[in-house]
Amino acid sequence: MPRFRLLALLSGVLLIASFSSAQTATSETLMLDLPRQSQHARVMQRIGITDITVNYHRPLANGRPIWGKLVPYGEVWRAGANENTTITFSDPVTIEGQPLDKGTYGLHMIPGESQWTVIFSKNSTSWGSFSYEQGEDALRVNVKPQTADAHDALAYDFDEVKPDSAVVTMRWDKVAVPFKVQVKVNDIVTASIHRHLYGLNQYYWEGWDDAAGYFLANKINLDEALKDEDQSIQAEERFDNLIGKSRILEAMGRKEDATTFHAKALEKASAVQLYSYARQLQVEKKQDEALALYRTSAKKFPEDWTSHLGLARVRSAQGDFDGAVKEMQISLTGAPDANKKALEGYIKRLQAKDDINR
Repeated sequence: MPRFRLLALLSGVLLIASFSSAQTATSETLMLDLPRQSQHARVMQRIGITDITVNYHRPLANGRPIWGKLVPYGEVWRAGANENTTITFSDPVTIEGQPLDKGTYGLHMIPGESQWTVIFSKNSTSWGSFSYEQGEDALRVNVKPQTADAHDALAYDFDEVKPDSAVVTMRWDKVAVPFKVQVKVNDIVTASIHRHLYGLNQYYWEGWDDAAGYFLANKINLDEALKDEDQSIQAEERFDNLIGKSRILEAMGRKEDATTFHAKALEKASAVQLYSYARQLQVEKKQDEALALYRTSAKKFPEDWTSHLGLARVRSAQGDFDGAVKEMQISLTGAPDANKKALEGYIKRLQAKDDINR
């Protein structure tokens, strides 16, 4: 290689090294996988079936004055360190009541003493906010900052988690910046159910039964729930979908039809299914109906361990703890090994005259 070309190459390397040092003030480079001063973190929350993921780097305060100093007020800030802080939504959401489509967004903020602007940029692959352009905004919302306990390392958390919403909160130094994310869970789940039932799930009873159960539990789309349960029964008639249809009919006010399918379901039920259903009735505060079902199971399946477990619950409810212990001991003899420890715990409670139905 000619001498002048070698000198030019070395000069270029030295210039790049000098520039890199001035920008990073650490040993990290863009070419090697080395530890970074602001460490990488990722936090995720599922709301319904929607995943929300914040991907960011965590700068340290290290005793420095942050707000209005290191991070100026009124200027766009990367809301973290290094590359774009990003936030990903697997489904459409609303942010502080404003709609935002699914996707990955660059997350930026404009700090203020009494108000912050949170920015969701369509550009999620930049280095920090240095190339930020307002024309690439997908959404901006204004929120109020809060006073918080000191956080040396910047952190994102999901607070106030509810079935259809959560609050994403950025905390650093003594400031917290929250914004609320809401999801139309029932709409998204309904669309997901429809997609899945176009596939192989349509040929099996379980998918239709699960769909009907979701609609019933959330008190939505009862007509569709009934159709789905009928599809499940058509695929394979079972206790599960028959009792499901009975409960849907009851919710629709069709009491006589509900009673017919309820009786049909109980005829088809195994001992374990009868016991499980009776326990569900107890959870629903239908104690008398549950105790009657335990007795029915004992007559139909007198040798099954779950029948004796059910009779132990009947005796316990009556205050006959000695009789309940005897039934529980018979149940223990025939129970699978995986259930024995729980039954032994019930025996101890009954011996202490503690009603196991509570």
